[in-house]
Parts: sequence; C-alpha cells; structure tokens
Amino acid sequence: MFGIAVLLVLGSGFLHSVWNLYTKKSLDKNVFLWFCQLVATIVFLPWAIMEWDRSLINGTGFMIILASMLLHGMYVILLAAAYSVGDLSQVYPIMRGTSPVLVPLLGVTLLSEKLTVMGWFGVITIVLGIALLSNIKFKRVEWSSSKAPLLALVVGICIASYIVVDKIALDYVSAVVLNEATNLGNLLVLSWATFNSGRIRNELKANWKIILLGGIIAPGGYLLFLFALSIAPVAQLAPMREIGTVFGTVMGIFILREKQGTRRLFTSFLITIGVIIIGIWG
Repeated sequence: MFGIAVLLVLGSGFLHSVWNLYTKKSLDKNVFLWFCQLVATIVFLPWAIMEWDRSLINGTGFMIILASMLLHGMYVILLAAAYSVGDLSQVYPIMRGTSPVLVPLLGVTLLSEKLTVMGWFGVITIVLGIALLSNIKFKRVEWSSSKAPLLALVVGICIASYIVVDKIALDYVSAVVLNEATNLGNLLVLSWATFNSGRIRNELKANWKIILLGGIIAPGGYLLFLFALSIAPVAQLAPMREIGTVFGTVMGIFILREKQGTRRLFTSFLITIGVIIIGIWG
C-alpha cells in the first residue's frame, strides 16, 4: 500500500507544480484562483454528495474541518499575493521547502508518527536542495525585495499546518468531502478581492480554457495527496510531495525561459535523492 501512496504523492506534486505555473502566468492571481475554485466546487460537488454518507462528523470533527477551510483560505490568499510580487523560481521552492521541515516535526510530535534516521537524513537533503534552489542571499535587504520570500515562507507555514489538520480531518470525512469543503472555503475567501478587482471579464477572456483545466487539476492533485494520507504516515508523505519543486524548476527552464543554470538542475537532483531516501528507508 505504501508504494501506491508514493505514486499518488508523486502525481500530486506534478499536478501542483502545473497549476502553480498557470497561476503565475495569469493576469490577476485572485481572480484566476477564484474561477478555478468555482470550477472545482461545481465539478466535485456530485462526488462529495455521494461520499457524504461515509462522514462521521461530530462537534470536534466540525471544528477540525472548519480549521482546515480557514487554513486553506489563508493559503490561497497568500499564494496569490506571493505570485503577484515574486517569480515562480523564487516563490515556489521557498513555500514548498518549508513544509518538509515542519510537517515531519508536527507528525512526530502531535500524531505519534516515526521517522528513521535515514528518513530524517532524507528530509534534510530535500530542505538543503530547496534552499539552494531558492537562491536566497543572506544579507540586509529592503522590504520591497524581501516581500516575496517572506510571503512564500508564510505560505509554506500554511501548507504545513493544513496538511497536519487534514490528516486528522480524514478520521471524520472522506478525502473527497474534505477536498470539497476546502474548495468552497477558498471560493468564499477569494470572493471579496475578486469582485472588487474589476478584472473578472479580462481574466475570463484571456484564460478561460486554462481556468477549466486548473479547476480540475488543482483540487485533483491535492485529492491524490489526501488519498495517500489515508493509507500512509504524513511524516513520510509530506516531504516526498516536494518533488513538485523539481517539476517546477524544469517548467521554469523550458516554459517560462527562466535562467536556472547547472546549479538549479543539480539542486533539483538533490531533492530527488532525498525523496528516494524517504520513500525507501524513511
């Protein structure tokens, strides 16, 4: 079963990098993400209704699901802000690199999960690779130049937080129902910025085909991850999902024509090694 979970996580990482690429290329990030969430809510609603009978929601379960919706809502708002001021090759590695540090720690301390010594070595390898990939320069900078990395860091904290909360939420609802709840939460959170942007028509006209695709692959990718969480420990799976950083780097090279160089490809390889270590010996 763990092998299936690994395949689901790798697929999730690929789909996540694809829709982040689309988000970066969009005209207005809030409007684009709002439309994607609208499509996702409509597409996955029938499936969620069919899965509802499997839910075991009580007072505690309701609060956990609400916490998940709030964390996902914070994530999507901050994601739009980060991509509005930063490059894909800068923002994506930082926000995805925060999760491998925090999630295993939270999984071990809060969920009584375990990682082997090799597992922790794999986590460190991934984090090192992502840190090198992000090309952060530790020197005194102005707020204007540090805004994107700081936003990306907060996005990463949101990711780590909602992954742990979602792992607990799966004890009360199915992955499909939880995914639909977060789709709806994201839609509501993005509504204010979207309706006040004055750019709805322009975004829809320019990117309606990509919006339809993004509305399926964005929640679909996370749904794969939720399925994986239901059969394997979060401390192992969450760092492995960061293989998406490698996919994002390759997309930056061949699609966005960003200047990556040999160092960027090497650090992507380093991340892959860390993923393999966790998958085999974690």
